Amino acid sequence: MESLNDFLIQKPRPLPVIVAVDRSGSMGSNGKIDALNIALKDFINSLKDEDSNKAEIHIALFSFGGDTATCDIPFASINEVAIPTYQANGRTPMGESFSLIKNLIEDKVQIPSRSYKPTIVLLTDGIPTDDYESPMNDLINEGRSSKAFRIVMAIGDDADHNMLSKFVSTPEYLVTGESARDIRKFFRFVTMSVTQRMKSQTPDMFQVPTMPDDDTLDF
Repeated sequence: MESLNDFLIQKPRPLPVIVAVDRSGSMGSNGKIDALNIALKDFINSLKDEDSNKAEIHIALFSFGGDTATCDIPFASINEVAIPTYQANGRTPMGESFSLIKNLIEDKVQIPSRSYKPTIVLLTDGIPTDDYESPMNDLINEGRSSKAFRIVMAIGDDADHNMLSKFVSTPEYLVTGESARDIRKFFRFVTMSVTQRMKSQTPDMFQVPTMPDDDTLDF
């Protein structure tokens, strides 16, 4: 007869996906914030349709703009989340979002030790307006957060490509874009990354997928 411990071990392990998005004033131009709102909803709905006996997706959503970064969706199962609608305004306090993400990943109550390595997704069109270097270095080099997969979209020439190239796990995870359409394309890429991990026999070891071509987008 199976014990309770045997049953718990067989349950899917949490696969954390932590998203941080830019809602600063510059995101209000050229339809970027509207595209972000649509892309986030499509992203969540696509992941809700996925199923695996090995991994269960859990989501946290952070945003940065105005004077502060905020946690808009506390860490929860993908089926329990509802995406907010963002308005663009203010500055780009990206460093604060790095600190919030770091605190979440190091919290073993929220993200238990049996979880798979987190995926961190960052989207920005600007340069941090706060102190970001120390929080970023702590996030990518110290503790459990150093093991996360880190994926970035840099929108436009104003994004700090040099800084973002240091943030990503591998060079293939720095995706550049120019238009609002590229934001939606990027989240298709992230969806592919997460679902490949979810379905893999070894979710903590996987290949970077190919960025989808324009003709694979259904809009």
